[in-house]
Amino acid sequence: MRNILLTIEYDGTNYFGWQRQPNKKTIQGVIEEAIKKITGEDVNLVGSGRTDRGVHALNQKANFKTESKIPIEKFPLALNSVLPNDISIKDAAEVSFDFSARYNAKQKTYKYLIYNHKTRPAILRNYVYHFPYELDIASMQKACEYFIGEYDFSSFCSSGSETDSQVRRIFNCYLTFENDCIAIYITANGFLYNMARIIAGTILEVGVGKIKPTDIPLIIESKDRTRAGKTLPPWGLYLVDVVY
Repeated sequence: MRNILLTIEYDGTNYFGWQRQPNKKTIQGVIEEAIKKITGEDVNLVGSGRTDRGVHALNQKANFKTESKIPIEKFPLALNSVLPNDISIKDAAEVSFDFSARYNAKQKTYKYLIYNHKTRPAILRNYVYHFPYELDIASMQKACEYFIGEYDFSSFCSSGSETDSQVRRIFNCYLTFENDCIAIYITANGFLYNMARIIAGTILEVGVGKIKPTDIPLIIESKDRTRAGKTLPPWGLYLVDVVY
């Protein structure tokens, strides 16, 4: 029995998120079907985390156990030959049998893309959040700094979270520009339900002057979801990387 770790890129537009669900097309479900086609086995694909419906991934990580003798370097080509074009296996590696893509993850990086132009995009409509109003970029950059550290992020968590603790450590949070978009990057040891999208929404509200950068520590301390910004739509969010 072998333990295989996959690196996966996907466009989440046409899927009901990562997690397998009855009678719904999900990333996990489609890849598990592809694995069965090439190995003949029913497997449980364990992802580093569950991305929501419409969220994309550049480097999602997931592992599964198999008795297949397919050489490790052949797995990406074999799987990609039976996967749809909006899912790609970028790499495969054999890892220790007790390795878990979920539980062994030390940090994850997400980015959120904001298209800050007066007219809405056509080609990018499923990959960025369109915000047509003027933004104070300097204040948004300053707000990012206040998220760095270990805190109880209850104010930045939607109801429905299954975790016992809301304490997370953010290693880095910053704003930059990519492909004509504002990109907000967040690296943490873990993320609560909708945490990245709520942080991005809060930083956006700083940009329009509804929240001051110096309000961020007070919002964190309050542990009150109503004091943070709105949850931005999923299609602007990308899982960038997972580190073990």
